[in-house]
Amino acid sequence: MDRILQMEVFAAINDTGSFVQAANKLRMSPPAVTRTMNALEVRLGVQLLTRSTRQLSLTDAGSSFLEATRRLLSEIDDAEKQAVGQMGIAQGHLTVSSSMTFSRLIAGPVVRAFLEAHPRMSVSLIAVDRVTNLVEEGIDVAIRIGNLPDSNLMAKRLGHVRRLFVANPDYLARRGTPNEPADLKLHAMIGFTSIMPGHDWHYKSGSTRGHVQLTPRFEVNDATTALAAATAGEGITMALSYMVADQLKRGELVPILPTYMPPPEAVHLVYPQSKLVAPKVRAFLDFAGERLKQMIPEVDLP
Repeated sequence: MDRILQMEVFAAINDTGSFVQAANKLRMSPPAVTRTMNALEVRLGVQLLTRSTRQLSLTDAGSSFLEATRRLLSEIDDAEKQAVGQMGIAQGHLTVSSSMTFSRLIAGPVVRAFLEAHPRMSVSLIAVDRVTNLVEEGIDVAIRIGNLPDSNLMAKRLGHVRRLFVANPDYLARRGTPNEPADLKLHAMIGFTSIMPGHDWHYKSGSTRGHVQLTPRFEVNDATTALAAATAGEGITMALSYMVADQLKRGELVPILPTYMPPPEAVHLVYPQSKLVAPKVRAFLDFAGERLKQMIPEVDLP
């Protein structure tokens, strides 16, 4: 039996969530899908799917094999396009992911400009404040801030951002400016859960290390809301530098305790590793890379 067909059936079952839906997608009969899936497991000598009357779930072996299957099928698709002369044309649908605030402030405008420049493309921009699995979630390109632990991804560095505490000058005039981390306990803290999910803040300044337990008076999972409260003089919040670059320039917010903040964190475009990069992905990397670099602001801290 065709190994590629077996992989296509396995991927379709997981994409659709059922043997029947996979059969519809592949224009096969349900019994043929079942036979093909059984033959694949017999050939490999391992169980890939756990079947029950209500749901299908991947085994550990199935999870690993699915990732490899999707990568191989994608490379085959790219190779076929290359053979018929389509590899140089940016067309089709692209899925991009980034954090909520980065999408709103930076990625969104870049994606819209990309669509204007590439009329044969369409894009889904997924804004989520979590690390996405590109292969499992069908994402072509992601914008990530911080460490890149996944060695199976290719990365293109865009720049860096900083974490910093900020507050409105009027608030600091009323309540005083913190001179050391422990002073934060005397202030109204505005918690932004995506930046500082725990209330125990660890810091380092030179050879000094420590931590302080913070109790937010107001906590929210949206950066815009947290920064609006800080700009209105209601307390101190933590943000990434790109989020507050304009407010810092206008003097609406000022940085606090900059010498205790961690080093800058890199920003990357990441995409699955492949011998052949699809033209739609290559087009986006080439177009968005330089524009994103220009749009990530540098913030000078005292």
